[in-house]
Amino acid sequence: MHFFFSHSPEIWEQHPELVPGVLAAQGIHKNVAVQAQVAHYHGIARARLEAVGTEADFPEIQAWRRTFGRMGLKPTQYRCASESLLRRFRKEGSLPPIHPLVDLCNALSLAFAIPIAIFDLSKVAEWLEVRCANGTESYLAFSGETETPERGEVIFADAGGRAHARRWTHRQSAHSAVRNETSQVLIVAEALHASAGHDVRQLLDALSGALAEIWEPPAACAILRKESPRLAL
Repeated sequence: MHFFFSHSPEIWEQHPELVPGVLAAQGIHKNVAVQAQVAHYHGIARARLEAVGTEADFPEIQAWRRTFGRMGLKPTQYRCASESLLRRFRKEGSLPPIHPLVDLCNALSLAFAIPIAIFDLSKVAEWLEVRCANGTESYLAFSGETETPERGEVIFADAGGRAHARRWTHRQSAHSAVRNETSQVLIVAEALHASAGHDVRQLLDALSGALAEIWEPPAACAILRKESPRLAL
């Protein structure tokens, strides 16, 4: 496989505080148990919420709200994925199981309050880049409808002109979502708050350890920077 992930120069220019952590994994399957790990990270998230009040008070979420605001999005209408998860978790007390890897990453996202995206690499054409849409890309919603992101909207785009996420960390596409048959994935965690460098590294370490324990050690793992913005496989 020849594949790379990156952010466009424009994204780095507009968001210099960005800290992306990227991890590639293989050997993924659904016949594993992750309940203990999920419960551990749910406990961390629950304690953080009890100590602070709501997810809106977390510095990680506040940073994404400011970023969404700068992009012209209403922060209470379009939330980053980790805020949406925390909001649901706070109201319902749990999250429904989907797939062991998704459940694990959702639990880590709750604990760290950092959005985590998981892409089935078999559904991504050649490369994946976080960039501004040109207005011609196609996005498959979970409703089954095909949408066209607005020109200038931040998306995850591949070589085939497909958008695998809309409004940056707001929502992923159904096309590359993890399924029962998924075996190779790219996992992306992005943060913008003051301690993002430290926190993203901790998140990647926790995720790498869990992958090695449950499936296989990561095939590749990196924190990207403007000076070294690409992870190649």
